Amino acid sequence: MFNGSSIVLTDSVLHKIAFQYYPLDLNANSNPFLVSWWPVALGDPALFHVSLQTACLDEELLAQKGFHISELLMVDSVSLLRRKIEDTSLAVQDGTMNSVITLATIEFGKGNIDVSKMHVEGVKRLVRMRGGISAVRQTSPLTARMVSWVSMLIMGHPQFSTQNDAGIGDGIPPIPEWQLDTTTLHNDIPDISNDYVDYEVKNVLLRLRNAFQRAQQIPFSTTQLHDLTCFVVHRLLLSASDTTNPEPLLSPFTECIRYAIILYMFIIQGPTYYSHAVIFNTILTRFTEHLTQLQLTPHFYGSIYVWILTVGMVASTGTPHYQWFMERAQDVTSSLQLGSWNDVFTRIKRVLWLETMQGECIFQLHWDAILSPSSQPGPSDISVWAPQNSIDAGFLQNTISPPNWITNSPESAFTIEGNGT
Repeated sequence: MFNGSSIVLTDSVLHKIAFQYYPLDLNANSNPFLVSWWPVALGDPALFHVSLQTACLDEELLAQKGFHISELLMVDSVSLLRRKIEDTSLAVQDGTMNSVITLATIEFGKGNIDVSKMHVEGVKRLVRMRGGISAVRQTSPLTARMVSWVSMLIMGHPQFSTQNDAGIGDGIPPIPEWQLDTTTLHNDIPDISNDYVDYEVKNVLLRLRNAFQRAQQIPFSTTQLHDLTCFVVHRLLLSASDTTNPEPLLSPFTECIRYAIILYMFIIQGPTYYSHAVIFNTILTRFTEHLTQLQLTPHFYGSIYVWILTVGMVASTGTPHYQWFMERAQDVTSSLQLGSWNDVFTRIKRVLWLETMQGECIFQLHWDAILSPSSQPGPSDISVWAPQNSIDAGFLQNTISPPNWITNSPESAFTIEGNGT
């Protein structure tokens, strides 16, 4: 039944989906979905069907006529995957985990949130059976990256711990640059020299600055930047007061820096595997709430405050929060006598900055609108920056927010009781 469609979908996987799912590498000779994922899929019926589903869902989302073919493929995918899960030796294979986390992504994109989360719980059990996410990474970096990142996007918070700064533990590891030149780590940002900034957040900020300074000599590859982003976002969200304790124990200043760093990392990386807009908007809301609290306490305008507002303007573009950030930034221009973008940029670079293609231009647009009101563009004229290696089409972009009109009751390869992994 699917012979003709399979050829079309296979072509879509190889020439479109591979680069949408993994925009970190647009080279067909090295993209891991082409050189490692697809060869495995050709010998793994479950992963093959799941891979075809990504292409099928991409087409059906664009057509907006329902998910008829992908639902038929889903039945076969779930059936094949259940057979693998029943065999422990097959259940812990990289291909099985790739299949499960991809099914989670597909269900999330179709609006089947509960089933999507059930798949995430399933793949977490498989990771535990393998000895942790770090052990998975040793045999399949792509699988480990995708499982840790996608599970966080779907669940809205990290599902795996991180290793410590020395790289010890079974969690997500830091990149080598995180550990280099630790003897030169020093705080030269007067704004955070007080005790109002939690050690965990201050440590991340200073180590990031160190890593970014090293990148001026040896630029990060896109994969390195993704690994760094994954580690930093997990580390900061895991220690956030919003998620660890219902009573806010940390200062609004600490939380503003925390969420500004997270948003900045999302911005400079761009979407990977599929859109991060859902969790991004959640973090933006938390960030705005803490910054609103900070406005109610005595504070001073310094470089880090300029940096926080700059991140906020870029992150909030196209949202109801944007005007609020613009107004706060306008207040700062008079207090600090900021007369040009160079005045602003000098302060931003003192805090945290990574040179990226088009990065400065996108951040500058918002300050130019404030400093040169005669040429101020409207909110629709400014867009959030996405790196050139992201593709603005199809499945990657259409899963920004799941549709709420799905009424079917899909199956999952995992069950709450029984022989599920």
